[in-house]
Amino acid sequence: MLSSFTRALKGFREAIPVLLGIILLLGLFETFISEKIIASIFTGNLIKDTLLGSLVGSISAGTPISSYIIGGELLKNHVNLFAVTAFIVAWVTVGIVQLPGEALILGKRFAITRNILSFILSIFVSIATVMTLMILK
Repeated sequence: MLSSFTRALKGFREAIPVLLGIILLLGLFETFISEKIIASIFTGNLIKDTLLGSLVGSISAGTPISSYIIGGELLKNHVNLFAVTAFIVAWVTVGIVQLPGEALILGKRFAITRNILSFILSIFVSIATVMTLMILK
């Protein structure tokens, strides 16, 4: 049990610099990108916002916890929940940045197919998730 605690503490210690970096980047983001710019990009259109959220999440790279923090900031800036959910799902499942390495290890055809399917499914999963939340409310 002590070794598990030690490993968890070590993992947390290694995550702190990443989290601090994200917080600093979000500060820069809020300074240079106003709420008006975000509102002009994410218009409230269900389809457009969901596609855009999936696209941005697909080309971004980082740990899943980073996507949750960024998603929270997007929600604070009145970005549609469909877009934020699509962003988080795509961030975690699609890996455009990692595609060359994945293709090298797992094969080009598999890597491309997996990323395309993950992108498409990120859209459907985000819509299904948010609609389920709406039904439960």
